[in-house]
Amino acid sequence: MQPDLKPLIELSEPSTALGWMVVNDDVMGGVSSGRLRVDNGRLNFTGELSLANNGGFASVRTRNWGADLTGVKALWVRVKGDGRQWQLRLTTEARFRRSPVSYSQPFQTEAERWVDVRLPLADFVPSYRGTQLQGPPLDRSQIRELGFLLGDAREEPFKIAVEWVRTE
Repeated sequence: MQPDLKPLIELSEPSTALGWMVVNDDVMGGVSSGRLRVDNGRLNFTGELSLANNGGFASVRTRNWGADLTGVKALWVRVKGDGRQWQLRLTTEARFRRSPVSYSQPFQTEAERWVDVRLPLADFVPSYRGTQLQGPPLDRSQIRELGFLLGDAREEPFKIAVEWVRTE
């Protein structure tokens, strides 16, 4: 049973599509592909993961977004996936080598089935380009981006649908 949840990201608004962007491993020379579509109240992210050219990740994230999660215990997401393990990633103002640090937590999807996943904020760990860092804890008051990333080293098509992100 879910506790009383408050909306953080509801994808039923048509303008929501303007706040998301795809960032794949092509930013580092990889060739993974990913396509984003927001319709029928859902964010749909599909594509194919490739390990060619030292690639291996595909992601979708918010753009020009910010949130203060002070006092929030956990994030809940409603997703329909492909049976693969994804990550929910949060980015703050924290930096490592002048680049943003991401705080991530993995979650498992079920193929073709909607699931509600609880992700405690205390369990998010800092990383930089896939390497876990011994860094500061997540600053809940300075969330700049929220995203979903796949990087499980399986060269095959992927898909995930997100209906909402809520706070506990």
